[in-house]
Amino acid sequence: VQLQASGGGLVQAGNPLTISCAASGPFLSTNHWGWFRQAPGKGREFVAAVRWTGGGSTYYADSVKGRFSISGNTARTTVYLQMNSLKPEDTAVYYCAQRRARYTSEGITDDIGKYDYWGQGTQVTVSS
Repeated sequence: VQLQASGGGLVQAGNPLTISCAASGPFLSTNHWGWFRQAPGKGREFVAAVRWTGGGSTYYADSVKGRFSISGNTARTTVYLQMNSLKPEDTAVYYCAQRRARYTSEGITDDIGKYDYWGQGTQVTVSS
């Protein structure tokens, strides 16, 4: 699986931005998708994740809950992260990832070590 993140850029605080992650190569529709971010001098942290199976499920970090929304296209080959009310502390390189679900009803996780495939990052900079 190859993941390609795009759509990052410079945005003023309070404004929205949507970033995308497109997958290519063979992968399962049961895979979970996740977004992570890494700010300068900090470790990579969980942002949001989605599972399409079992009626679908999403999971957000507390720091972005209510402001960010994860979704996908109909074919489930691209995942989006819509970011509203951006803050300077949201500045980071954003990475998308996929995890092979070990069983059908497996819950989505924020554990960075459990994701199997990673894309390159896209820089999001929020100015004050």
